[in-house]
This record gives sequence, structure tokens and C-alpha cells, in this order.
Amino acid sequence: MSSAWISTRAWLLMLPLLIVMVAVVGWPMADTIRLSFTDARLVGTSGEYVGLANYAKLLGSAPFLGALRTTCLFAVLSVAAEMLLGVLAALLLDQQFRGRGIVRALMILPWALPTVVNAMLWRLIYNPEYGALNSALTQIGLLGDYRSWLGEPGSALWAIVAADCWKNFPLVALIGLAALQAVPRDVKAAAIVDGAGPFARFRFVTWPYLAGPLTIALVLRTIEAFKVFDIIWVMTRGGPVNSTRTLSILVYQEAFSFQRAGSGASMALVVTLIVTVFAVAYIAMMRKSGSRA
Repeated sequence: MSSAWISTRAWLLMLPLLIVMVAVVGWPMADTIRLSFTDARLVGTSGEYVGLANYAKLLGSAPFLGALRTTCLFAVLSVAAEMLLGVLAALLLDQQFRGRGIVRALMILPWALPTVVNAMLWRLIYNPEYGALNSALTQIGLLGDYRSWLGEPGSALWAIVAADCWKNFPLVALIGLAALQAVPRDVKAAAIVDGAGPFARFRFVTWPYLAGPLTIALVLRTIEAFKVFDIIWVMTRGGPVNSTRTLSILVYQEAFSFQRAGSGASMALVVTLIVTVFAVAYIAMMRKSGSRA
């Protein structure tokens, strides 16, 4: 059987998937690109061609720049906390102790929860009238009166970061734990015999095995954090006073609440471009990691 026939057969086998991809992804993307160059409304008119006017407006748009700043702050805070807690949890779960299997199983539960359920759970915890957080802090004397954690601009974003971190740091922990299982036990034992302390063992023995998988986890979580929508929409809908409005929420409001489909499409494409940069970085890191292996 010739290589040409094998190649043709492979393309024929992939043809149904390619048709579905074009219908589900390709056509909506092409239509979004077309809309981004018009002043189309969501209902009533297809809009007039305005060229790059929608994109030019973004450069001086206070809502867009504010949402971009909030998105970057959320991504940095949540991803940094998730990486730190994930590594610490992985190091803990790699140790021998009674009940380790149960703890490992419980670690998966927050990550397995649907994001909407997680957001509603934390809304109850932060409730200003009967929330568990207010009750606990007042009982131990750290808080004099109940606070509206999601109703104050100064605390709303931090509260959402904590909720997002609680859900997603187990993913980093599981990736880190899988990497730690590859560290040879005899190398660890030799480092101990040579008198290496905990920090030296982590730096020279453990970290080389963790660096590659954690880099992949870092890129994946950064992509997800940058396009976050669901947890913030359920908890605050971008408020109060737009203090938690991210780019994805701004795109939704622009296109569906204000029904400005043209400018909403241009914002969506800018977000897609930014996320694509992270995706390309992820693929490059995967290839680099594979070549080293």
C-alpha cells in the first residue's frame, strides 16, 4: 500500500471531524471577524462597514482598559496562589503518613465541582447576613461586625480569587504529585546521606523533576484565568462598581446587554488573540519538554 493512499485515507477518516470543526468553530469565527469591522447591532440590522474603528476605540476605551487591568490582576493573583498552594500540597501528599490515600481522594473534590456550584457555595460563605466566614471571624474576635465581602470594591476581587484558588489549586497539586512520583527514591536517600538539608534537596533533587510539569500547569491556568467568566458572573456579575468586571464579562455586556454586536465582536477577537499567545507558548513548552525527554 502506497504512502499516498495511506495519506488520502487518513484525510478521508478525518473529514467528518473537519466538517464539524468548520461548522462549529470556523463559521462562527469568520462571522465574528466580519462583525468586528461593522457597527452591527445584535437585533435589527447587519450594520455598516466601519473598518478598524471598533479596534481604534478599544485603545482609548476606559471600560476596556479597566477590564484588562482587572483581568490581569485576577490572573496574576489566582495563578500565583494556585501554584504556591499546589506545590506545597504536592510535597505534603508525597510524604508517607496514615490516611494519605483518603487525603489524596479528598483533594480532587474541589476541582471536580462544577464552577457554578463552587461559585454559589462561596456566595453563601461570603453572605453578609448569615455567611460562615463572617460568623467564624466574629466568633474568634478578628472581625467586629459582619461585612459584605462581595459588596465592597476593595474586597470583592480578593474574595473571588480565594474561591477560584480553592477550586483550581488541586489541579496543580495533582500535576506536581505525578511529577514527584518520578523522582528516584535512591537519589533522595543519597541526598540525605550526603547531608543535604530540606531546601537543598528540593532545589537540586526535586525541582528538576517539577519544573517541566509545573510550567505546563502554569500556562494552562494562566489561559483559563485570563478568560474567566463563569465564577465571577455567578458571584458578582462584574460588580460592585465594575471592580470585578473582566474582559469576558465586558464582551458579554457589550454584545448582549448593550446589543452592540460589532464592538463586542472586536473585543472578543482581542481576547482570543491574547489567549492564543498563551496557547502558542503552551504548545512550544510541550514540544520543548518532549524534546528533552
